[in-house]
Amino acid sequence: MKHLVVLAVIILSIPFSGNAQNKKKQDQKAIKDMCGCYEVSFNFAETFEYSKDSTYVPSKTKTDKGLEWVQLVEDDRNKIALQHLLIVGSKEKPYIVKHWRQDWEFENTNLYEFDHDNKWTFVSLPIKEVKGQWTQKVFQVDDSPRYEGSATWVHVDGKSYWESTTAAPLPRREYTKRSDYNVTLRTNRHEIVANGWIHDQDNDKVIRDDVKEDVVLAQEKGHNTYVKVEDSECVAAQDYWKNNEGKWVLVRTKWDEVFARNKDLTLEEKVDNKVLFKYLFDKEKYKTSEEINPLIESFVKK
Repeated sequence: MKHLVVLAVIILSIPFSGNAQNKKKQDQKAIKDMCGCYEVSFNFAETFEYSKDSTYVPSKTKTDKGLEWVQLVEDDRNKIALQHLLIVGSKEKPYIVKHWRQDWEFENTNLYEFDHDNKWTFVSLPIKEVKGQWTQKVFQVDDSPRYEGSATWVHVDGKSYWESTTAAPLPRREYTKRSDYNVTLRTNRHEIVANGWIHDQDNDKVIRDDVKEDVVLAQEKGHNTYVKVEDSECVAAQDYWKNNEGKWVLVRTKWDEVFARNKDLTLEEKVDNKVLFKYLFDKEKYKTSEEINPLIESFVKK
């Protein structure tokens, strides 16, 4: 009788296991559907302001367009990595900018949560809290960290989307002009649509320090659309990646070693009055691990 009960439990569990595997495959497909060549529109508008300063000046509405190639750089059972490459300049003389990177990790328990002022807090979550979830880890152009968040991909009514709220550093369009806040609390939504995908954002502009409670200075709406075009439109970016992939493997490997220390992380903004990406974007230098590793280490505060 005992054997029959065990057998019944095993038989009943098979459909649930199959459903979980099918769901994971749906998730993986949605993530990889963000790969390819896209005409991108970037749209940001400050929507509400809460400053008590009568002289407060909101950020100007920003709209921009570009051509971007999203390269699949890693495709494992529990991890998918996508590298964004921005194509600027004329079609005859394109210039490639290594843009942001997004890694997706399944049921990941280790996160670096952005605190403020170039500090990230290492957090280890219980496995039950991330069951079935994917962590999106977003990195700067130099592969240093930006923000991370964990949530479940949802596939319903013909839609596939993922949404998470997490703290992040200010984007370049803001930190080059604003110094009155130091954290962006981002609600990110990635949705796969028929002609590409949408990156929707609802952001709080937050003042944060080590003592007081967070103060929301203003709110912002972001709506970035990625409309798929023929891959042939992005050949220049594909060629760039073929020629430079090896270097960026070394950079990611070093950062992975830093992250594997599993402790709070604080980074220098500049070393010798120069930001990290300006070192790494040098076409003549920093091509070997002997050059890259000590450079990155010099930006990690001890």
